[in-house]
Amino acid sequence: MTEGNHPTTGKRRPDRAALIIAAGLLLLAVVIAVDMQRLSNVASYARIGPQTVPLIIAMCLAGLAIWTAIEAWRGEFPEREPQEARPVLWIVGGLLAQIALLRFTGFSIATGVLFGFVAYGLGRKVLWIGIPVGIILALAVWILFAMGLSLTLPAGPLESAIQSLLRGQPA
Repeated sequence: MTEGNHPTTGKRRPDRAALIIAAGLLLLAVVIAVDMQRLSNVASYARIGPQTVPLIIAMCLAGLAIWTAIEAWRGEFPEREPQEARPVLWIVGGLLAQIALLRFTGFSIATGVLFGFVAYGLGRKVLWIGIPVGIILALAVWILFAMGLSLTLPAGPLESAIQSLLRGQPA
């Protein structure tokens, strides 16, 4: 089989995924350009104002969208390896679990579940070890940020117990 999607002609079909990316880039450029218009009534000095940088970014994104579309239409992107959905589903599942658990279990447990799911999705074979290791690492991060730097991270029962223990108060 020769290079490309068509073995007899040697030509490749337009890359649909790249065309979708080009459309997304163009859409983003349009959104930025439209949003920039609301800044046009702000005073500026020497014709350079707060709308200048968003306009440059929108123009660059539009140019990148056009370039991507041309390359996609020519079929000049290298062929991609087949994608595996399983790791992505484990990572997305971990993110959804963290979002659902964060309010009730606190930062450490929710982030530990995320850590375990991501590790399992990326090839770690034992999920029941990944979650406790993630909880321990997340608890260390929580102690550093919440207690050491006085930043607010969601606290659950585990964090409350650790906080009481470190302050010398009964839980």
